[in-house]
Amino acid sequence: MTHLTRRGVLGTGLSGTAALLAAPALIRPAFAADTVKLGCLFSSSGTMANLEGRLNHVVRMAADAINGRGGVNGRQIEVLTSDPASDWPLYAQVGRQMLQQEKVAALFGCWTSVSRKSVLPVVEQNDGLLFYPLHFEGDENSKAVVYVNSPPASSVLPAVDYLMGPDGVGAKRFFMIGSDYVWPRTINKQLKGYWTSKGIPESAWREEYVPFGFSNFQTLVNQVRSFASQPGGQAIVVLTVVGSSIPDFLREFANQGISATDVPILGLDMVEADLEGLDTAKLVGHLNCWAYLQAAKGERNQKFLADWAAYVKAKNVPFSAETVIDPMVSAYDSVNLWALAAAKAGSFAVPEVRKAFAGLSFDDPSGYTLTMTGENNYVSRGVFIGSVNEKRGFDVLWQSPNAPKPVPFSPYG
Repeated sequence: MTHLTRRGVLGTGLSGTAALLAAPALIRPAFAADTVKLGCLFSSSGTMANLEGRLNHVVRMAADAINGRGGVNGRQIEVLTSDPASDWPLYAQVGRQMLQQEKVAALFGCWTSVSRKSVLPVVEQNDGLLFYPLHFEGDENSKAVVYVNSPPASSVLPAVDYLMGPDGVGAKRFFMIGSDYVWPRTINKQLKGYWTSKGIPESAWREEYVPFGFSNFQTLVNQVRSFASQPGGQAIVVLTVVGSSIPDFLREFANQGISATDVPILGLDMVEADLEGLDTAKLVGHLNCWAYLQAAKGERNQKFLADWAAYVKAKNVPFSAETVIDPMVSAYDSVNLWALAAAKAGSFAVPEVRKAFAGLSFDDPSGYTLTMTGENNYVSRGVFIGSVNEKRGFDVLWQSPNAPKPVPFSPYG
């Protein structure tokens, strides 16, 4: 597995345009003709490292399994990894090098929408293909991107409906706290439109945004406490901070003694890895929503968990063998979907692979069957709502009866 470092991408002492111009000369020669290359754009440093870094390894794990079955179209898969260092413009620079210099057949990467947005024009201009493994704000439909996870209509809205309904807490008021970039702002815009359609007045919500990597939530949590004490019905927090800010927020919430029975948190980017090192006894009952939870039942998930644990041990992976998160599974799904499409097309050429997406299906660890159509590059996924338990994980509180058809564009914003 070849790894492109930040230094290798930028060149010592270079930045901006000079770095971009200098960087291609540092990329090594192409692989042998009997391999096909895939590129990863996941950070292993910076504020997103604890989450994104895992995805480099799971892409490699998926590729190794495919190689063990003979590869794709008679070729073995080579995986190139990189470290964009949670620096959004660098994702685009590394992506461009992988496409232009390394001639990768596909890219797998990005976590935040701002990193995806930075890579989008690169893959479009170079007729590339990016598999994006995160659920996100939707309102985008590029032929250069495979949206492997769920747009809001398939994930966020079911979770909000659950909390507003009789099975939830009958939520009437909403305190939105997000990192200051496109995904939280767009999600919250859509939610406000949705609540307006339900006759909920603007006075019933409040929104606040913090910088990436923000950690001191004492004042904001005090504001949540004050908001929740006002009349008008049950308040919840809709949390769209990302990266290291998630455990910092949860820790402050617990430190101030606010429980899920007082003010539930719906953490839209919160995954099992965010609970590592936390005393979750004080966080029991807070919620998330994803297309996969580690607690999903079924033999497929048990096999995936065992395969990951074995891979961590065999390859000395610097992440927990006992923790699996949705984007890891979505990255694994991505490699398999690409391999199925390339085999169906009998080609690694992006236009031919893209044509092969229609009718693809894959039985993923969640227990659902993923499907694609010829309408767009969105993937139909199941949906889970999870509840934090005392064991630093999520219990399955609710799951969709099937994999709903994705709705790329929201009617609410």
